[in-house]
Amino acid sequence: MAATPTESQVIVVGAGPVGLMLAGELRLGGARVLVVERLATPTTESRASTLHARTMEILDSRGLLDGLVPVPNDVMGHFGGIPLDLTLPSAHPGQWKVPQTRVEELLQDWATGLGAVVLRGHELRGITVGEDHVAADVLGPNGPVRMRARYVVGCDGEQSAVRRLGGIAFPGEDASRELIRADVAGLDIPPRRFQRLEHGLAISARRPDGVTRVMVHEFGRIAKPRSSEPEFNEVAEGWKRVTGEDISGGDPLWVNAFGNASRLAERYRDGRILLAGDAAHQQMPVGGQALNLGLQDAVNLGWKLAAQVAGRSPDRLLDSYHAERHAVGRRTLNNIRAQSLLLLGGGEVEGFRRVFGELVAGEGVRARLAGMISGLEVRHDVGPSGRFLLGGRVPHVELAGEEGTVTTTALLRPGHAVLIGLSGDPRHGARLRALAGAWHPRVGVTLAAPVHDGTALAGLDAVLVRPDGHVVWTGGAEEAELHVVLRRWFGEPEPAGTAGTTRDLAHGTSASESVLADRTALVTHASVGAGRAVALRLAGRGALVAVHHNGDQEAADDVVRAIERQGGRAFTLGGDLGGYKNVQRLFVDLETELTDRTGGPALDILVSGAGAVRAAAPGDATAEDFDRLVAAGAKEPYFVIQRALKSLADGGRVIRITPGAAEPGEPKAVAYAVAGGAAETLVRHYAAALAPRGITVNSVAGDAGRVATLAAFLASDDTAGITGAVLDAGGGPVPGLPAA
Repeated sequence: MAATPTESQVIVVGAGPVGLMLAGELRLGGARVLVVERLATPTTESRASTLHARTMEILDSRGLLDGLVPVPNDVMGHFGGIPLDLTLPSAHPGQWKVPQTRVEELLQDWATGLGAVVLRGHELRGITVGEDHVAADVLGPNGPVRMRARYVVGCDGEQSAVRRLGGIAFPGEDASRELIRADVAGLDIPPRRFQRLEHGLAISARRPDGVTRVMVHEFGRIAKPRSSEPEFNEVAEGWKRVTGEDISGGDPLWVNAFGNASRLAERYRDGRILLAGDAAHQQMPVGGQALNLGLQDAVNLGWKLAAQVAGRSPDRLLDSYHAERHAVGRRTLNNIRAQSLLLLGGGEVEGFRRVFGELVAGEGVRARLAGMISGLEVRHDVGPSGRFLLGGRVPHVELAGEEGTVTTTALLRPGHAVLIGLSGDPRHGARLRALAGAWHPRVGVTLAAPVHDGTALAGLDAVLVRPDGHVVWTGGAEEAELHVVLRRWFGEPEPAGTAGTTRDLAHGTSASESVLADRTALVTHASVGAGRAVALRLAGRGALVAVHHNGDQEAADDVVRAIERQGGRAFTLGGDLGGYKNVQRLFVDLETELTDRTGGPALDILVSGAGAVRAAAPGDATAEDFDRLVAAGAKEPYFVIQRALKSLADGGRVIRITPGAAEPGEPKAVAYAVAGGAAETLVRHYAAALAPRGITVNSVAGDAGRVATLAAFLASDDTAGITGAVLDAGGGPVPGLPAA
């Protein structure tokens, strides 16, 4: 059984739709994420069933809608049970009926496909906040586990353990009224849409699968504290008192109660602890807003938190999550409280309902209320309030660009910000590219023009859109203004000329030729020893290096700091490579990181380092010793190279580091011979198989300094004709190679 992972950059508590949406967003931003969930299996209860226009836009911006549609759509919604046309300018107006279970399934597939790790059957029991990390004590199937991350996010619902353990206040009002509801099979009753009868409110709707959802509230009935969900007979009896219909013969699939409690977390962020979804706000799920509100929290937070853990976040960016979403939560809870009064009030609210119905008939009121419910009206304070579109979400517009037709929504699918030049003037477009180029790949630049006249972008020269789809700048090519905005949201630009002025990091000497500039490299087991030396040397020659570690994050961070101090580029990746699935996960992380930094997942250089394995003399070795040696010497590099081929560029380089050679008289010679023999066979066979693609495969052994020199040489263009070689650099200088 594989060991439970315990290290990450972010721990998300709760694998419902909000937690999974956040996990996917974090992975798009390059952050490593663990999701821990108390339930051993996904719930089969679809408590929420409505997605609104803004949420549909967000799912579209991540390329997820194909996994949902076609689904029922209705432009008619309601406000407190009063019919309300939700039509507003959007590619997805109205409300869309999607069971929560389907949303959860979709988001789990997406997030895990991006490399998020979901651990079910793991319950959070404690949180300890350190100076630079958070420790989470989790009870899993195999006992207690302590996990460590930079941040913990609670997406664990109204009874949030993260909120409670973090000591975040949750002020508000307890429920005074409630609806009880059930999903029931085998019923044949008429549909009821917010039907107000003499004794109460009745709602019933039959789904395509034949299951009927019923909800009932008895006027004047005070909500009682509940320690568990109601029994079906309570639903049936209340339904009969209100409607006169007997539904007791139906087969209940799920029963619950929800009241008009209204609470808002005092803070969405408290240092290294954050909240999203129902962990941050409790509200009656009237109008289907609760799930949508939570998903929109996650999309606002994800890119900001990913930037924070990557060290590229500008000051106070993460604080903007609380500032923006707390305000949205407060406004949403206000409209839900108003709806609760209209919906659950008895005869005393009838006069107000009639007046309100007349007001809703006016276009201004209708559009304002529709904007509240759909989420389309959300506008953040990001700059001068009078500027058109600023702070709002970018409208869905079809554009004719350099590479054909594209939509503003599709431009957001990579998960980074985008600067869209709309003027059609090539000189203006070139100027925009020059102004924003230093922020690549955090900010992409697209030159395009609306396909149709009269769109919501008409008259604008350019718009800058955050990864969550909100516009933070509109204008022309004003250098000073645009640079201020880029710094505010996306941090400092890359230093000018960095790509051409790297240094030899192993020796601190100039490497102005930058023979590996624009190359990407992965070095496994790079936190110590020969792997560390190779990572330093490759970065010194200009490569962007992924520094892999097998649990020693601190040592890997030290390698990255050493590289960056000398002007190089590197990042860390963690993970045990002892199993096939672990190797797959590592490369998903790698490809995401490379795409974030270079615009694509291509890998140029793979250095399969030698992990630390205890070798023993023949008379002392156990079966476990031998298995570990074979796994490290043969199984691990085989699957690492196999998986690398998906992203390894033609003409790429594969270099295997093996332990130093041992003479037959040495006590551990047999163990080293097994590892060396496996490496030799592996290299020669892979070399022949990959020769048609121009990929060279070689092996090198020896002390760290010489291995680094030889590996850097084999990674260069000068060695295109060397492949299948097993080289020992431990016994002295290698002919034709520079001295270490």
